[in-house]
Amino acid sequence: DNKSDTPKFLYRQFFLTPSATFPHQHNLEGQIGIVTGSNSGLGFEASRQLLSLRISRLILAVRDLPKGEEARRKLAHAAPWAIIDVWQLDLSSYASVQAFARRCDALPKLDFAILNAGILKVEMQVNESTGHEEVLQVNYLSTALLAIVLLPILAKSSRVSKAGKLAIVGSETAEWAKFRERTSKPILAAFNEPRSFDLQDRYYTSKLLEEFFVSSLCQTVSRYKVVVNIANPGFCYGSGLHAEVTGALGLVFGIYKRMIGRSIAIGARTLVNAAVIQGEQSHGRYLSNCAMAPLALMIEEKSKEAGGTTLWSETMAEFSFADAERIVEWMRA
Repeated sequence: DNKSDTPKFLYRQFFLTPSATFPHQHNLEGQIGIVTGSNSGLGFEASRQLLSLRISRLILAVRDLPKGEEARRKLAHAAPWAIIDVWQLDLSSYASVQAFARRCDALPKLDFAILNAGILKVEMQVNESTGHEEVLQVNYLSTALLAIVLLPILAKSSRVSKAGKLAIVGSETAEWAKFRERTSKPILAAFNEPRSFDLQDRYYTSKLLEEFFVSSLCQTVSRYKVVVNIANPGFCYGSGLHAEVTGALGLVFGIYKRMIGRSIAIGARTLVNAAVIQGEQSHGRYLSNCAMAPLALMIEEKSKEAGGTTLWSETMAEFSFADAERIVEWMRA
């Protein structure tokens, strides 16, 4: 099934609706979960749905603490029984990712995490602390690092109950990525070439790299310790993803999203499903409309030119300061 096929994309948008999860089907009392990028858009809506399932404690991981507190107040109004924390997480900073993981490690347990935070940049911007292009940094590198450092924390809970869950929010736009950098050596540094920057393709490629990462990660990580999957919420209006796109182009994006987009309430169902409903069979898989679907064709074909092995090696080298390879190896069965 070629996800880049426009008629099929439109069919999924207009005629397939992810199923909602209700408390009588799945009650989350006693569970602790995390949602990143949860002060607005899909993250906020996923948090609202998790609270409707009676989750006992929810951690809103946000870059902007005042906005996070505002979101907490809105959510708490409808869920007075729940403990709702607001913790800072800035995916532009490896130090922030590590500090966040240390706070998580002090939790009595962690049942699941939804890694939802992501950005789209109109112009190329290089991260001052890491030297990497910012969309690559936030959507791929820091998200991958966060996933790795959360693995042993999630695995601790799996010893006394079912496996922990780690859902990474993906996109079917991964199928549309050109990923011209795949033949470069090294790959990550090639994203710093200004001539190769295109706002749409950079976002698409960042989502493709997430799929490469999860596919490689799950070759080692045991599904009996932590289930790692990718959830595609579909194309949604109200997500705030294109907030930086202004002027005439922003107007066009806004009209396009409203015409064919689904609401964030519908899209967030897929995030909740991936994190609390899907089981071991979803490990390393891409989920669309709450059902398993193929990864991007570039990955499914296992093309030697796709750069997956090189990307994994470079990513592990990038995270050497966090002892990432040892963590991943520890997660074997």
